[in-house]
Amino acid sequence: MNFPLYIAKKIHSDTGSKRKVSQPAIRIATVGVAIGLAVMIISVCIILGFKHTIRDKVIGFGGQIEVADFLTLQSSGNYPVVINDSMMNVFKKIPGVKHVERFAIKQGILKTDSDFLGVAFKGVGPEWDSTFIHQNMIAGSIPKFCDQSSRNQILVSKLMADKLHLNVGQRIFAYFIDNQGVRIRRFTIQGIYETNLKKYDEVTCYTDLHTAVKLNGWDNDQASGAEITVNDFNKVNETEAYFTNRVNRTVDHNGETYSSATIQEINPQIFAWLDLLNLNVWVILGLMMAVAIVTMISGLLIIILERTNMIGVLKALGARNKTIRHTFLWFAAFIVGRGLLLGDIIGIGLLSLQKYTGLIKLDPQTYYVNTVPIEFNWWFILVLNIATMIICMVMLVTPSYLISHIHPARSIRYE
Repeated sequence: MNFPLYIAKKIHSDTGSKRKVSQPAIRIATVGVAIGLAVMIISVCIILGFKHTIRDKVIGFGGQIEVADFLTLQSSGNYPVVINDSMMNVFKKIPGVKHVERFAIKQGILKTDSDFLGVAFKGVGPEWDSTFIHQNMIAGSIPKFCDQSSRNQILVSKLMADKLHLNVGQRIFAYFIDNQGVRIRRFTIQGIYETNLKKYDEVTCYTDLHTAVKLNGWDNDQASGAEITVNDFNKVNETEAYFTNRVNRTVDHNGETYSSATIQEINPQIFAWLDLLNLNVWVILGLMMAVAIVTMISGLLIIILERTNMIGVLKALGARNKTIRHTFLWFAAFIVGRGLLLGDIIGIGLLSLQKYTGLIKLDPQTYYVNTVPIEFNWWFILVLNIATMIICMVMLVTPSYLISHIHPARSIRYE
């Protein structure tokens, strides 16, 4: 039989009225651990949800890897590169690639009778994955984009629609000014989307790939580039390395040089900002862990002092200091365990309430989302529970040595 565990269970189940001092200390220690764990779980799940929501929005507009002309990726220009069927097949055969789609960009101006707005017409073909935009549609429908003909249908953001007072089904003129002069096209507003990612919502307007290519004066097999989605975003750099070895620095039949870049390299400011959120998580974890440790140490010391008489009796009966220390550490483990369970219930409960009700709202112009995003990562939650238990118990070892300074003769008379 494990004697320290047996005695710890007896102490833990003792709710007699004589122990008036330790009961508040036990409750405070339990609540301290619970609050600390709940705050840590909430912080981690909110930060993960926020980071991945913003990341997915950026990826939704540009894929995870972009292959384009070298000058396009190195400057703000728009240079054509050949993206034909054979080149698409080369991209698809690269390990880790999940999906490939072409795109072409053409700068233009949307104009109504009372206002105008400069936008970037992004031409996409039939292979375009519209899942992301479909999830953010607020009116109308997504056109069936084509690479062989122009249907003169466009998809605009709510930000554009509000500025120009546009509605679904309305027709609007677009002006394109370049070396070929001024050209005018009339488009029909087929749908309106809203992602709350202002950087893109302000300028991105979707149309047919054929329309953008012809407005640029390019050949049918040319485009601004290709956007690639990988199987595992955590391995995007490994996949991009294959593009570096097999595609980069090769030249198409027009003499244009292919190059590639990851979404982090294309949008370094956004991803650097998201990485800074990790620092907030570590600060919160450190502070909450400190709260849990301090409350547990205080509680253990109070319990040891209150049980001085019992410690003296155990020593008089032959119990070693190590055995008694293990007894109180087991008792502390029961308190920490109860606090962890309570913290899990509070943290996961509040997160579930937010996830399924969207109770707490945010300003999308500032935070890019309408509500606080939540992402449950059960592995992280399990690690937080285990780490909290281990760290608290390790930090309690030193205070438990107070027991060795208690003398049996004097402690038996202690009240």
